[in-house]
Amino acid sequence: MTTRLACLGDSITRAQFSADYLDLLGRRHTPGDVQLARFAANGDFAHNLLQRLDAVVTNPPDVITVLIGTNDARASLAGYPVEQAMKRKQLPERPSAGWFQQCLGAVVSRLRAETDATIGLLSLPVLGQQLDGAAAQASQAYSRLIAEVAATHEVAYLPLHERQIEELRQANPPPIAYREVTPAAVVGVLVQHALLRRSLDTIARRRGLVLTTDHIHQNSSGATLVAEVIDAGLLTRSA
Repeated sequence: MTTRLACLGDSITRAQFSADYLDLLGRRHTPGDVQLARFAANGDFAHNLLQRLDAVVTNPPDVITVLIGTNDARASLAGYPVEQAMKRKQLPERPSAGWFQQCLGAVVSRLRAETDATIGLLSLPVLGQQLDGAAAQASQAYSRLIAEVAATHEVAYLPLHERQIEELRQANPPPIAYREVTPAAVVGVLVQHALLRRSLDTIARRRGLVLTTDHIHQNSSGATLVAEVIDAGLLTRSA
């Protein structure tokens, strides 16, 4: 019997700038066992995801994963262009931890009310790779908020952040300072990947990054951990 899985999220799920964890997840199963659907938009905050749930609930899947909050967490960091993001994503208020948690809770409430799907909330990928740095600490703090929402609404919590922390500690990577991604940097990755035919892993390796290409978007190692956490937390358990 085919399990229909919908993955909701931002650019990490859309996979234009990241390795595709949906593809990696599909490869972990026999063809036909899992049918994957992607509901993702680049740059989304939890508020934006809340506005576009109609497409998900119109044809409810069996399992839903939600990976959102990286941009909310980034907005708490010094140097993030908050005003530009608010204009670009049409945010009605300035991003904050409290508003993120409120929006994520509303996402889960609607999914629970209008589908019978098994729902899993992923904690965030680690921002950067300096575990004591402000970026990594922000992704950890927002992951705690996600855990609280999962507990309140009695849905599964999928510990991606914790798994990536474990991986980084084992790798003991060089202490490369977090740098906020600019539009020019994103274009640079696309040029290297699409025109120069460099893999995302090659780009990451040249920059000394273990799980990401740019401190945010996932290389194949980071995306593999996303797939593993989803598989272990939802698909294997429900099989």
